[in-house]
Parts: sequence; structure tokens; C-alpha cells
Amino acid sequence: MKTAACILALSILGLAGNGMAQESPWQVRMRVDYLKPANKSNAVGGIGASDRLQVNSKTIPEIDISYFFTQNWATELVLTYPQKQDVTLDGKKIGSFKHLPPTLTLQYHFLPQAAFSPYVGAGINYTHISNVDLLGGAGQLDHSSWGLALQAGLDYKLDKNWSLNLDVKKLQIRSDAYAGGEKISRVQIDPWLIGMGVGYRF
Repeated sequence: MKTAACILALSILGLAGNGMAQESPWQVRMRVDYLKPANKSNAVGGIGASDRLQVNSKTIPEIDISYFFTQNWATELVLTYPQKQDVTLDGKKIGSFKHLPPTLTLQYHFLPQAAFSPYVGAGINYTHISNVDLLGGAGQLDHSSWGLALQAGLDYKLDKNWSLNLDVKKLQIRSDAYAGGEKISRVQIDPWLIGMGVGYRF
């Protein structure tokens, strides 16, 4: 009986030790991203050349939260605060707007135990558009946009918790543009986001 109790106690301690040794499924990263819009648009009012409407490039902060279902598979929620963008027509500023673009991706990590761990991901982007001020208040954009998101990146482990990260995303962000209540163009912002940052695995 004492032998059986000792074996049971050792087994429980062994399971507890294994559970403590396992990596946490949670990871947080902070990145600085360079946002580069594709800037594709239809001819304004159906007249003239296309791509006359442009949105500026800029550098933005980003925080993302990842949850690992397995060593290889994870989901990542990418967040920032509302970003202000300037809009130009034929190079002349016509106003601005703000956008909040949370993105959710499903990732596959090829070499999760290696020092250099590449990954790819795909998912969806929801962009909320607000504070639109175009053409002195006469211009408007859609309030929201749903689109696809593609991602590729690389983690370099510094130790069991900290890592460096390089990440590239392509987002699908699109909106109709209006003036005086009439649609005048279809805008494809569709930005690239090229980011670098640090990650912490709990």
C-alpha cells in the first residue's frame, strides 16, 4: 500500500513538473510597421485617368496577441489605435480620414523549436473608417471595409521568453468615395505592412 502511494505521489509530481515545463500558449508582440498603400482607384466621376486618389504612407505602432493551439498552429490578433491618413487628388490634399484596422490571422509555424522560426498566415481584416473630412465636408467614404489578409514572418528566439520579429502583411482595404451623396470612385487602399519588433512568450 505504501509502495502504491509512493508511486501515485511521484506520478502526480511528474505530471505537475511536465505541466510547468510546457510553454505558455500566449505570446505578445510589439512592432513598428511601415504602411504602404497600393493606391488604386477608378477614374473620378468616370472622367480622366485612374489612380488619381492617393493615401499617404506612414509608420505606425502595432501590438498583437497570439494563441498557440499546438506548437505549429496559432492565431494572431493584430491591433493598433485609429490612424489618420491624408488623401490627395492629383497631388493636392483634399482632406483626411481615420481608420482602425484590427486583423485576425491563422498561422502555421514551420520550425517552432528552432532559433529561426518562419511562419505564414491568412485571415480577415475589418477596417472601421471615421472622422472623414474630404472636399471641405462634401466628400465621404464607406464606414467599414471587410477584406482578406495574408502574412509571412520570422521569429528569432533570444531566450525561452524573448524573440525578435520580422513580419510582412498584405491587407485588403477598399471603399467607395462619394461627393454630394453621389459615388465618384472606388478606392483600393490595399496596404503592405512591413514590421519589425519584439515578442514575449509567457
